[in-house]
Amino acid sequence: MSIRVEGVSRAFGELKAVDDVSFTVNPGELVALLGPSGGGKSTLLRIIAGLETADAGSVWLDGEEVGHLHARTRRVGFVFQHYALFRHMTVAQNVAFGLDVRAVPAAERDARVNELLELMGLGGLGHRRPDELSGGQRQRVALARALAPRPRLLMLDEPFAAIDARVREELRQWLRALHDEVHVTSLFVTHDQQEAFALADRVLVINRGRLEQAGTPAEILDRPATEFIARFVGDVNVLDAFARGGEARAGALRVAVPDVEDGQVRLVIRSYDLRFRRAGDGPATVRRLVHLGDKVKIEAQIDGAGLLCAQLSRYDDALRELEPGARVAVDVAHVRSYPLSPA
Repeated sequence: MSIRVEGVSRAFGELKAVDDVSFTVNPGELVALLGPSGGGKSTLLRIIAGLETADAGSVWLDGEEVGHLHARTRRVGFVFQHYALFRHMTVAQNVAFGLDVRAVPAAERDARVNELLELMGLGGLGHRRPDELSGGQRQRVALARALAPRPRLLMLDEPFAAIDARVREELRQWLRALHDEVHVTSLFVTHDQQEAFALADRVLVINRGRLEQAGTPAEILDRPATEFIARFVGDVNVLDAFARGGEARAGALRVAVPDVEDGQVRLVIRSYDLRFRRAGDGPATVRRLVHLGDKVKIEAQIDGAGLLCAQLSRYDDALRELEPGARVAVDVAHVRSYPLSPA
């Protein structure tokens, strides 16, 4: 199924939750709606599913405008953040719910339920109640229930937010493999950029109700369209500086910024785009080293400016010369600069 959203807006009183958003999703794509909490992602998802009504604009599914269609007739499978399973029903009865509503014959219903339980790695658990399952297993039941009626479109609203980090990582890998197998067009909402980049074919960045940028994970990371995206995506350093003659100065730090007009600018530097080298005449001083598994985060104070943070592999030879108090030179592989308004 293809999706086309044209000029969709939705307000709640004075709050404009969705503001003139347009985009398309190709058949079979897995697309993430990424952005900070409260940015309008879930409202947009619910409008497409028919659970909310847009104030303006239109939604098209497979070339058909569906604003007049009830959610039941759009054939959309919806997975909620907190599972929304029926606690008084068994796992099998939960998965079968949508099929029972559609009066699917018992033999066909049972075969579909068993097929999905096996696909989800839940074979043999159909007799259990939701309270007897782990959080990861309950989320798989919720997904199986959404897939049971063979929806044209699968929508997931923060599907792994209520699950601990280790299980969340396992479910991400599992969901991507499942999508590659069933090929249902899917949209999912998340504020977790790692989750979006690990799962999605394309990412739509939503902020304050507006679409800031749409692209592949690599495009969003490497070519951010706005300062907000550059700051929101990835582990970044942000410095106010003054640009003149192709060079920006933030305290003692000097960074080349070709093709940038003279004046006040904001520099955005990703932590993996810079390195520190021990140098007695360097512009910064190491303040702290933080060990993060296979990475080490180095915090350095720039003379006359703020902190810069870099991340190196824990096996990087450069770490041998870096300790708190060491003076360092700063090598910047790539910097993004944005002009500051007079205000």
